[in-house]
Amino acid sequence: MTTVQAPLSVPEILGRCRELTRPALREAVGRLHPWVAEMAAYSFGWCEVGGAPAAAPGGKGVRQALAVLGAEAAGAEGRAGVPAAVAVELVHAFSLLHDDIMDGDTTRRRRPAVWQAYGTGPAVLAGDALFALAVETLATAPRGPAAVRLLSTALADLVRGQADDLLFAARPFRGPQRVTVDEYRAMAEGKTGALLGCAAALGAALGGADEAAVSALDRAGRQLGVAFQMVDDVLGIWGDPAVTGKPVCGDLREGRKTFPVLVALGSPAGRRLSALLGSPDRAEEAARLIEDAGGRTAALSEARAHTTAARTLLARAPLATGAADDLCRLLESLVEREL
Repeated sequence: MTTVQAPLSVPEILGRCRELTRPALREAVGRLHPWVAEMAAYSFGWCEVGGAPAAAPGGKGVRQALAVLGAEAAGAEGRAGVPAAVAVELVHAFSLLHDDIMDGDTTRRRRPAVWQAYGTGPAVLAGDALFALAVETLATAPRGPAAVRLLSTALADLVRGQADDLLFAARPFRGPQRVTVDEYRAMAEGKTGALLGCAAALGAALGGADEAAVSALDRAGRQLGVAFQMVDDVLGIWGDPAVTGKPVCGDLREGRKTFPVLVALGSPAGRRLSALLGSPDRAEEAARLIEDAGGRTAALSEARAHTTAARTLLARAPLATGAADDLCRLLESLVEREL
């Protein structure tokens, strides 16, 4: 009698992919200059300042899991996607190091950000080193040239999205120069979606997938990136600090133009809301106004729509069934945790 094995849960999927990727990731970081390698290890939660071993919380490893599953969806073994998993994890770490500096965020995963722990200049250097190491990792892998081209495209989109995000801060809340929801969607696809799509597409490319499958995975990841950003925006206003690690209404106190805010600014309540944004003592009042104006509902509806689009892309792509199912569960978990 054949026993049907139950599908892995999302935490189990993430754990399996981390275990497969970890040795290669540590080996890659170990090739860096010792001081730079320490900063990188600190950013991953592997050590304290000075190099003492640590078990600090690191990231979930979503992007590396997407790369491993992308290879499996192409019909290859997961280890074929490990160079892609290492590369995207290095790029993600590089982007976080630089984001924290640009945004002035002093903590990351409940520890001092790298630039706070080591200094701004060293943190920039560590980020640059991680970026270079990611390119080297892919360039020396099988099918390396094609993989580097995929990564380069994603990086260009990521930089474009980050540039737009920084420029949004200087634009007014209302009037002809205000940020539109369409501009925000484009920013989110680049800043958040490009690397998610690239992770799955890179794994598939290294696993020997055809162009149609690689493209479908890239587009699905980008759709999920937008959905993830919408949920992140909701959490930035109404999330539980014990879960998010961020203060209640933190985005409103900083006057950030997130999707729920932009929706509410375009409503009849927009004029009143614009007077509240960026005022620390009126953030909770602003949150109520945004919710009443439909900002929270619109963001969650948008997240669901992009999740559905991603699911449709995966269903139509020529992918190995089991790995495609794991991909769907993982991608949807990025947004459904709060929907």
